[in-house]
Amino acid sequence: MRNCFALFLVLLLSGAAVAAAPSDRPPDLKPVPDGPPGPEDAPPVTIKPSPQGRVIEYRANGRLYMLKVIPRVGKPYYLIDSRGDGQFARQESLDSGLRPPMWVIKEF
Repeated sequence: MRNCFALFLVLLLSGAAVAAAPSDRPPDLKPVPDGPPGPEDAPPVTIKPSPQGRVIEYRANGRLYMLKVIPRVGKPYYLIDSRGDGQFARQESLDSGLRPPMWVIKEF
């Protein structure tokens, strides 16, 4: 019983010593600014509301590659420019239907 109490006391004192040790942080740290990102950090997504619903535009390198159309009535769908030629093809979802084979090799 005394050994358990002594071990507990040693662990408690070592934890207090670690907590009181000086930190290894560099002295020239600056706080991270709060607030929304600026225009240069803005994501390439634009949401355009309309009376019929909403259209969300996705861009990469300034080029429009996908539209998500969310009508007021009905299911949302996507228009995707897969070749980059400006011709959009409609897809009902982003699921490609590709299912890789998954076999159980070993169970524990």
